[in-house]
Amino acid sequence: MDEIDRAIIKELQTNARIANTELADRVGLTPSPCLRRVQRLEQAGVIRGYHALIDPAAVDQSFEVFVDIELVGQSRTIVDTFESAIVKVDRVVDARRMFGAPDYHIIVAVKDVAEYETFVTDQLMNLPGLQRLQSRFPMKKLTSRNR
Repeated sequence: MDEIDRAIIKELQTNARIANTELADRVGLTPSPCLRRVQRLEQAGVIRGYHALIDPAAVDQSFEVFVDIELVGQSRTIVDTFESAIVKVDRVVDARRMFGAPDYHIIVAVKDVAEYETFVTDQLMNLPGLQRLQSRFPMKKLTSRNR
């Protein structure tokens, strides 16, 4: 990957709907070589897809909660069962298995604190292998990068 590829990626991160001719102009190429580079980046898995950024408030998901989760144990069965369940929960917008404590860090997006309380009671607390969870509410989002 060279500087032109990096420039293409940067432009596509800013505007994935940019026309190939404009993209080529911005990175200093003609349209045909630019398109070939984009296709090569897609085939190599560098560009994994194109997505629309949605206003969370428009879809009742503007209240984000950071949740740290600890499991009852670390056996393969407990971990696999928990992971299979958590990825199916629609309000979980990000889930990461951590080294050390906590075992998992997830981000939940809901409408408000009342919906979060219902979500915890009805869904999170019923996840297999869950021992403990701790919720934190961000005060202010300073930056968010589409990576």
